[in-house]
Amino acid sequence: MAACFATNATYQNVPHAPYSGRAEIEQLFAPILNASERVKWDVLSMAIDGVRIHLERVDRFWIRGKEYSVECHGVITVDPTDGLIVSFLDYLDLGEWRAKLGDVLRK
Repeated sequence: MAACFATNATYQNVPHAPYSGRAEIEQLFAPILNASERVKWDVLSMAIDGVRIHLERVDRFWIRGKEYSVECHGVITVDPTDGLIVSFLDYLDLGEWRAKLGDVLRK
């Protein structure tokens, strides 16, 4: 997943502070991706305007046989020269997501 990002990219769960750089983004996602037996990002709708992409999606993670899902809207900016993500803004209800996950990642 991290290889899709430019080395100096940013990722932000709005309104929280952004994560800067591929290494920070990889560290952010590592706990959930490493704990998941399966991951699926269902794109419900997409709009593209030049280098900016809007994705309405449902992110699904299977951890210890149970599915955890969250509805998201991502706004992605891509560098047209190499196709890598330079900016990713994710809009989701983190309170709802954290309530669904509970302490599953701490076990």
